[in-house]
Amino acid sequence: MAQQDGREGRLRPARRLTLAEDVYESIKTLVMDHILPPGERVNIDALARELDVSPTPVREALARLEADGLVRKRPLSGYSTTPLLTRAEFDDLFEVRHLLEGETAARAATHASAEARQRISAEAAASIDVEAGDGYRRHAAFTALDARFHDLIADAAGSPLLRDSITRLHAHLHLHRLYFPVSGASDTHTEHQRVAAAIVAGDAATATEAMHAHLSAARERHLPAFDRPGDPPRDSA
Repeated sequence: MAQQDGREGRLRPARRLTLAEDVYESIKTLVMDHILPPGERVNIDALARELDVSPTPVREALARLEADGLVRKRPLSGYSTTPLLTRAEFDDLFEVRHLLEGETAARAATHASAEARQRISAEAAASIDVEAGDGYRRHAAFTALDARFHDLIADAAGSPLLRDSITRLHAHLHLHRLYFPVSGASDTHTEHQRVAAAIVAGDAATATEAMHAHLSAARERHLPAFDRPGDPPRDSA
């Protein structure tokens, strides 16, 4: 039964948004945990049967995941999961992040409003917890908070194009979260606080330096994943 949204005569579907979000989160978890393996075709009808829904919310979820960079759509071929980065692609990703996010931190330190600085500081101070258990769910809270922190900085920099570019770069790294070392969360928290402090102080040079240090440390934390056979594919070179 439809429910009123508080204004007379206006109705909204009772569970539509909840269903769409649940399907999105379910498929995202399957991708992130590699139950839908990287680089493989996605069978929409099979997913719909497994989730006990019609194909429509599955297609909607896949469109969102395409925007996230976690699946790809090709004409006449449908959707496939995004392959894991090779070592060469991983290195290139962090080189581009250094170029973009260092400048973004500097711009945020220079241009951010007082409200934006406060939000960045509060996000940096929030606890980056890694939950007990296995797989992507263990890192979901960490991934969400980390993404919000970097997005707030990109937004404060005042360039929608720069923000969009950084968001898409982060999506490629999400697939590697399954291999992220649990011990790295506290280090990330400390690094975020240093970046935030420089932005709040309006110190562009220090903000750039702190962001570069954070990205270098994050890269080192992810590198061991490429040394384990059968995990993220490594460059053949």
